[in-house]
Amino acid sequence: MSRIRRMIDWFTLASVPDELLVAQHDELKPQIPLLYAFLSLNAIGIAYTHYGLAPFWMTVWVPSILGAATVLRLVAWFTRPLGTMSVVAVQRHLRITMGLGALLSMIYLAWAFGLDAYGHTLQHAHIAIFIALTVMGCSFCLTRLPQSALCNIVIVTVPYVLHYAFSGNPVYVAISLNILFVTLAMVRVMLNSASSFEALVRTQSELTRLNHEMTGLAHTDALTGLPNRRQFFAKLDEELRRDEERQGEVVVGVIDLDRFKVANDTLGHIVGDQLLEACGQRFREVLGPDVMIARLGGDEFAFLTYGSPGETWALAVRVCQEFAQPFIVEDSSVFLGASCGLATTRDVSNDANVLYEAADYALYRAKAEAPGSAVYYSAEHESEIRQDRATEAALRTADLEAEMTVHLQPIVWVKDGSLKSVEALARWTNPELGSVGPDVFIAIAERSGLINRLTKILFRKALHHLADLPEDISLSFNLSAYDLTNHETILSIVALIRQSGVRPDRLILELTETAVMQDLETARTAMDLLHRLGVCIALDDFGTGQSNLSYVHKLPIDLVKLDRSFMANIDDPSSRNLVCAAVSLCQSLELTCIAEGVETAEQFALLQSVGCDAYQGYYFSKPVPAADLVADLTQANGSVGL
Repeated sequence: MSRIRRMIDWFTLASVPDELLVAQHDELKPQIPLLYAFLSLNAIGIAYTHYGLAPFWMTVWVPSILGAATVLRLVAWFTRPLGTMSVVAVQRHLRITMGLGALLSMIYLAWAFGLDAYGHTLQHAHIAIFIALTVMGCSFCLTRLPQSALCNIVIVTVPYVLHYAFSGNPVYVAISLNILFVTLAMVRVMLNSASSFEALVRTQSELTRLNHEMTGLAHTDALTGLPNRRQFFAKLDEELRRDEERQGEVVVGVIDLDRFKVANDTLGHIVGDQLLEACGQRFREVLGPDVMIARLGGDEFAFLTYGSPGETWALAVRVCQEFAQPFIVEDSSVFLGASCGLATTRDVSNDANVLYEAADYALYRAKAEAPGSAVYYSAEHESEIRQDRATEAALRTADLEAEMTVHLQPIVWVKDGSLKSVEALARWTNPELGSVGPDVFIAIAERSGLINRLTKILFRKALHHLADLPEDISLSFNLSAYDLTNHETILSIVALIRQSGVRPDRLILELTETAVMQDLETARTAMDLLHRLGVCIALDDFGTGQSNLSYVHKLPIDLVKLDRSFMANIDDPSSRNLVCAAVSLCQSLELTCIAEGVETAEQFALLQSVGCDAYQGYYFSKPVPAADLVADLTQANGSVGL
């Protein structure tokens, strides 16, 4: 019973896969004109040979009506564009084709047998040939729809064979048997062809599915499920080409997770991956389905949207606010935060790379000026970029050995006013740009990949000046995050120390909290190497980084330098209490505490009252050329009367 059920389902197309139905329909369309042309020509031929022998209505009206039906079927087929019909419509159309095909087969057969009653021997032979050729020709035209071809074969061939097998004429009996065997062979070939076609369609369908999957994987971030960089820029290019047709502006937002690196290094990469997945989900919830959000790599994301500056600004601010809320990972609250840079086609040309770079620069300004906020790219930024590019170009072509100099700023002990160390500060004077501030060229050197080369040049000069200073004076030198995480730079620093002949314990290398936490394990390795050499390690700009002193006992840190912001508002009791707390914490950890940015007697008095170890700032001395300080110290024989 099940076999009969399967056969019925196959003949009615109920069990035929959707992709095979569509393929059969598309393959049949170019065959249908041949089928109806074949039928029409054969009908005209048989009507012509019987004209005058058979009744007028059989040789004129019947073929005319059949021809009209043929034209109507052709119109029905060609008014349906290829590949635009639904699967249900395709199935319905093929079933109609099968039903009408069976009906036309019966009508043609009945008409042919009716004509066979008229004429002579040649006309009878023509009828036999007409029926045989018609069933074979139609079957070949319907090969891609074997259900219809088999129906037509059964409807025509069975009556044909029976009619001629019992005609009593041995010639027609032989013809009927020949047609039967040929038809059986043709059916076998047709079924084999149908099976091969079905396998081909199945293979193509699988290849299409795999291709879609591969395309999806190639354009999707595997961790978050968001579009990746490739997909983002492809979509951005597409939308920029359509920008003129849109109402509103194309807006790109670039987002960076402020404290992800710290969380990833301290909590582990597994937790880091879980955080990124959670970030992807939160982005979807905040931005909604109409805004494309992509992960560009690491902890950098970007979104693409449209609208006015006010609308997109509000959207970016909402993202930053939502990411200020904690993530719950493994029953722990993790605070990340996010900063966003925005750029729009209103202010930037319709070029994907330029638009992205503008948003990325706005992100840089957001992280530098107000982490956790959103900054829109503006004409002011355009001017800054041109200036930065000019500075970068000058840095790349400059004779840095000749143009870079080192200034020294004394670090004085609060208790007795003695000068025990100095900080080396970089200065650059370029023939074309003039004097360029370190806050400008250091940041550009970091972004352009020139910082490691610059560090080596300045460190060599600083060591040269340290050799000229009295033996009881140490020198502090700043390392950037890029220096600390670059193995080659750290080894070069070690080599320069050994080549200089200076005692390593006279060197203090200053590292910011941000630099240390950017890649904690790499930073720890570098710090351990330098500390074993005898170099002292200072944590610089404490109070502005991403963490606190809770990790100090885990790292080889000898000194802490309080950021100048601690001293800026000492009239405020809360600021005075903060200074007191920071100094007390250093004392409890047995770390030397140095205050930066001391400019007034009131600030100095506060440091005395709380027991701070040392200070530096304009209250004692601004940075001066190294040669001048060396000369003054030599003349004063090590006193601090500068």
